[in-house]
Amino acid sequence: MLGRRGATRTTLVPIKGTARLGARTKHLVKRLHPGDVAVIDHVNVDRIAAEELIASGVSAVVNASASSDGKYPNAGPLMLARAGIRLVDAPAVPVFDLLRDGQQVTVTGEGSLQVNDEEVLRGTVLTVPELERELAAQRERIDEVLAEFAENTVEHVRQETDILTGSIDFPATRVSFRDRHVLIVVRGEHHRRDLRALRTYIRNVRPLIVAVDGGADGLMEAGLKPDVILGDMDSASDAALSCGAELIVHAYPDGRAPGRERLIEMGLDHKVVPAAGTSEDVAMLMAHEKGADLIVSVGAHFNLIEFLDRKRGGMSSTFLTRLRIGEKLVDAKGVSRLYRPSSTLMPVIFFIVAFLVLLTILIITSPALNDVFELFWLKVRIWLGI
Repeated sequence: MLGRRGATRTTLVPIKGTARLGARTKHLVKRLHPGDVAVIDHVNVDRIAAEELIASGVSAVVNASASSDGKYPNAGPLMLARAGIRLVDAPAVPVFDLLRDGQQVTVTGEGSLQVNDEEVLRGTVLTVPELERELAAQRERIDEVLAEFAENTVEHVRQETDILTGSIDFPATRVSFRDRHVLIVVRGEHHRRDLRALRTYIRNVRPLIVAVDGGADGLMEAGLKPDVILGDMDSASDAALSCGAELIVHAYPDGRAPGRERLIEMGLDHKVVPAAGTSEDVAMLMAHEKGADLIVSVGAHFNLIEFLDRKRGGMSSTFLTRLRIGEKLVDAKGVSRLYRPSSTLMPVIFFIVAFLVLLTILIITSPALNDVFELFWLKVRIWLGI
């Protein structure tokens, strides 16, 4: 059968699974199980969403939007396809009207979805070869995206000077930031792996831990509890928000704070900070303004593709934030790839071998110890009946 680019497709076996519907991928992944068919509505499936879908063990993903609209080099769809997950795009089909959550569905190799052996919708299967070609073509046009991105950044720098002047009114907090290390965890690429690599640092230094929205769940999965959760409160789970951390809602500069409604419904105490920029920028600025000695960030976004993945056309607030904080900020993103620690058994084995060698030398060179060893060995032989 011919694909949408005219390439010949290999025959794909049908996939059966339980349909799980969710317009917000970051919420849906929390209730996916291995073998499920994830039904999403996600324009430009970013790397983080792809990683979480892969980790959930789904067998197929059906997208009611374009998984990649071609505006920038987006590797998310290719990651899914390379992981063996069947990706079906159906942007012209009312997917959420035709399927119900929990239905048993079959995803055919031709991109149709069947319920009880009847086709309910048809999309396009995105394969690895065509996604690789599309990604290569998008990378050749990256200069156009970069020019627009830079223009937007310069334009918004003028609108976000509050970040440089320190005029953001941060609320008082129960926890003290003064002269402490502050670990800020964002839901970003490899943030869970980086947290594992930082375990020794966290255990020895005991930094104040600030989670930015969904970063709270990553912390709790790692067995850690955030001291503060800051963000618009749309990504963190109910369990994370109820863990006892201090809650600070990031509001728009004009004071609008949609995230407050959720916390009010849950009966959770919280504070509000109106500020321009992203929640991760505001978290870093808060730590800086409250006197943190060092700020360590995990999962923060700081390259062009990540900004575009997050639907941002510029990086003005991030640029200004790092300009203000300066050398106090350490970006630990990717620290898990810096080195691979050797096995923890090797030092123990080395110690045992060295001890045995030293003991042998002492026994050989000391007549008294030699006599004791011979007596001990005789008793062992008698006990074993040798």
